[in-house]
Amino acid sequence: MDWISGIQKAVDYVEDHITTELDFSEIAKQACSSSFHFQRVFGILCGFTLGEYIRMRKLTLAGCELADTDTRILDIAVKYGYDTQESFSRAFTRFHGVSPTQVRNGASLKSFSRLSVKLILTGANVTDYRIEKRNSFQMIGKPMEVSGKNELTSARISDFWKQCRMDGTIGALARYISSDTMFGKNIAGTGFGKDAADSGCPYAIGVFYDGNLPAEKDLMIWEVPAHTYAVFPCIGSMPDAFTRLYQQIYSEFFPASEYRPCGGTDFEVYPSDDVNNPDYSCEIWVAVEKK
Repeated sequence: MDWISGIQKAVDYVEDHITTELDFSEIAKQACSSSFHFQRVFGILCGFTLGEYIRMRKLTLAGCELADTDTRILDIAVKYGYDTQESFSRAFTRFHGVSPTQVRNGASLKSFSRLSVKLILTGANVTDYRIEKRNSFQMIGKPMEVSGKNELTSARISDFWKQCRMDGTIGALARYISSDTMFGKNIAGTGFGKDAADSGCPYAIGVFYDGNLPAEKDLMIWEVPAHTYAVFPCIGSMPDAFTRLYQQIYSEFFPASEYRPCGGTDFEVYPSDDVNNPDYSCEIWVAVEKK
C-alpha cells in the first residue's frame, strides 16, 4: 500500500471511530505501518500531529452538536472523550475561542475539516538516493520505551536525545563506533517498524555492534533483519532540512518510484549534534521493497 492511500485509510478509520478511545497502533495498522513510523510521517506530511488532528476533529464535531442539539454539555463532553465538563470547556474554549455556553447563546464556531489526502503533481524535483541491500546485523543502544497505543510527538524524540547526551549514553556508544561499518563513525536514531511490532520500544539511539566489546548493562542489543534500504542524503540546518526531505521522500519519491516503504526498521544517521550548521549533513535510511 502506498502512503497516500494508507494515510487516507487511516483517516477514514479515525473518522469512523471518532467517539471511541482511539488506539494509535490500530490507526497505523490501517496504513500497514507501525504506530511510531505512521505518526512520524503523518506529522511531517500534514503539518500537524495525528493527536492534534483527532483533537481538532472532536472539538469541531462537538461544536456542531452544541449548536444544533439540546444535548447536555456534559453528555457531549463524555461522548468526545473528556472526563469532566470543566476539562472539555477548557479545551473547547482554546480551540473555538468561545465557551460551550456561549455557543448555546449563538456565538460563532471554528471548523477543522475532515482530511482528504490527494496526490498533487508539482514541479519536477531531483531526489538524490542510493539503494543498499543489507543482511541482518546487530546494533547496541538505548531504547525509548513508550506504548505504540499513545501519541508520540517529535518533541519526545528530541527530549530523548537531550537526555542521552546528558546522562552519558552518547559518550558510552562512541566506544563501539568503528569506521568500517555501514553507518561509519555515526550514531543512528532507529525507528522500529513491523520488526518490533510496537512492543513498547518504537525508537532507540544506537550504533552498529560487532560484538568485540562487552555490552554495558544499561544498553540493549537488538537484531535488525535483512532489508533493502533507500538512503537519502540530507544537507542543511535541522529540523527544516530534515522535514523538507521527508516531505519530498513520501510525497514525490515514493509515488514515482519502483520502491515503496516496507514498514521495517528505518534509520536517521547523524555524524554530530551540530544541527544548526547550514551545511549539516546526515542520512535517512528507509526500508523498502519493490512495488
